[in-house]
Amino acid sequence: MNSPTSFYTSQLEKHKTEAALLQKRIILLSTLRLLTFIVSVSAVYIAFPNWQMATVFGLIGLGIFIFFLSRYTDTKAKRQLHRSLVSINEEELKIASGDFHHRDSGLTFQEPKHFYSLDIDLFGKGSFFQYLNRTSSSEGEQQLAKSLKANTITQIEKRQDAIKELSQNPEWIQLYAATSSLITTETPAPTIINWLKTHKTYIPKQMKWIPWVFASISIGLLALAILKILDISVFGYWIFVGLVVTGRYLKNINSLASNSDKTKDTFKQYASLLLQIENKTFTTELLLEKQKKIQSENKKASVIFSEFSKHLDALDNRNNLISAIFGNGYLLSDIKNAYKVERWISTYAHKVEDWFEVVSFFDAYNSLGSYAFNHPEHVFPKITQEQSVIKATQLGHPLLNRSKRVSSDVIINDQEFFIVTGANMAGKSTFLRTVSLHIVMANVGLPVCAESSEYSPVKLITSMRTSDSLTDDSSYFFSELTRLKFIVDAIDKEPYFIILDEILKGTNSTDKAIGSRKFVEKLVAGNATGIIATHDLSLCKISEELNDVKNYYFDAEIVNDELYFDYKFKKGICQNMNASFLLKKMEIVD
Repeated sequence: MNSPTSFYTSQLEKHKTEAALLQKRIILLSTLRLLTFIVSVSAVYIAFPNWQMATVFGLIGLGIFIFFLSRYTDTKAKRQLHRSLVSINEEELKIASGDFHHRDSGLTFQEPKHFYSLDIDLFGKGSFFQYLNRTSSSEGEQQLAKSLKANTITQIEKRQDAIKELSQNPEWIQLYAATSSLITTETPAPTIINWLKTHKTYIPKQMKWIPWVFASISIGLLALAILKILDISVFGYWIFVGLVVTGRYLKNINSLASNSDKTKDTFKQYASLLLQIENKTFTTELLLEKQKKIQSENKKASVIFSEFSKHLDALDNRNNLISAIFGNGYLLSDIKNAYKVERWISTYAHKVEDWFEVVSFFDAYNSLGSYAFNHPEHVFPKITQEQSVIKATQLGHPLLNRSKRVSSDVIINDQEFFIVTGANMAGKSTFLRTVSLHIVMANVGLPVCAESSEYSPVKLITSMRTSDSLTDDSSYFFSELTRLKFIVDAIDKEPYFIILDEILKGTNSTDKAIGSRKFVEKLVAGNATGIIATHDLSLCKISEELNDVKNYYFDAEIVNDELYFDYKFKKGICQNMNASFLLKKMEIVD
């Protein structure tokens, strides 16, 4: 397969060409519609003295006009789809060049008290979510964010297989995304589901056939009038009977139509998304499970949604004054269409939530599949139950430019604890976030930024960014203690991989050294696994007493009066610090 960039470039040109051709066809169909209208009106005007002939000309002209209108609508929809595909490929090329900070940052999904999301730049400006997210619906976006925060360590290989399969189908992913992007939802899915589940029917069952009988009588009266067997005034007065019958249900129909108008486009587009899922041949367990979830005994979910969309469209025609008066007066159209909508709701309302969930699932998982496609150099971690929690070669941070990224070999065994020292800006915090993202991405089922990786699944918990809270009336130090208490309580219940960055910053250096040492000793005594970054070299002495504690560092050197970082992860204790040098270099102190 070509590189992702080549793929997106070729797709961009393909869909630009197709959109331009469809635009020309739209202009042609618009012209034909106008000509049909002019000819039809002229024919009716000329034949008007003979109203029977004028009616025939009018009906023929209307039929031709509707045909061209239907072709125009279909062609316009195809053009919109190809334009959406153009936008998708243009955006992919921008993201590949590193330009993604204009995208939705997902900051609304940030949880300060979550196990790790605040600490590792999972959400926010320049975050992993902002880079990863390709969802087109709010429900898909929520599901994607939920998967990143799930901290789930079961069925990882099942998720890996699903993501691998989707990554091998980039054109299908794009078609699904483009179709989904055209959905204009005035009402969120949970509100639609609640409306369907709580709606109470009011059209009686006998109304299934009464509109058809009434319409037959109307047609019969019109035929008799045309044949001059009956005076045309009888047909004219018959309209009031239909309007009176419809008026009995007008209030309830208005309420139903109000809800229908807000949802009809959603169901129309969801039908096309369900059709894409149904028609796609999947082979992996998770995707087959989701596909099976939308299967019905007699009909496909896409057909069922499409039927409902047509019922809603038909009911929406009441907004046309001519259709409302003549349709209800002669055909009882409001009653007939409302009955069909209510029958559908009674039959399928309990299944809609599952169908919506499947659509949102694929919206979310297509983001994961796109990530895997976009990073063929990344690897899916081999899931093991070996002693090593992480055994990765050339592990790097996925958001760093690959030309500048410095990767490291990392092996950390179960119940081992690393103490990482290093100068300011030497790479400690980036390393912590790199390891954290490896765990999160591996648990989600994504490939990780490494040449190879063996991973024994573990949940993640961190303390890297603590802030004081005016709302909670808590100091920085108290907030930090609260976070550490949260960690201790969590690891008492089940194992976690713990990542800490310079804990107890809110107290003096002596107190901090004593407290940090005791806290790390407690974690190690509890058989915890993890990493702590610190500037406090005295903390490294724990390794002399506890075999499970290992010292690593990031170095900094002063070369020709300039600070130099190699960002290499090394075994041992850092001896070079740079605060004094930087103060002098920036002329803050002498």
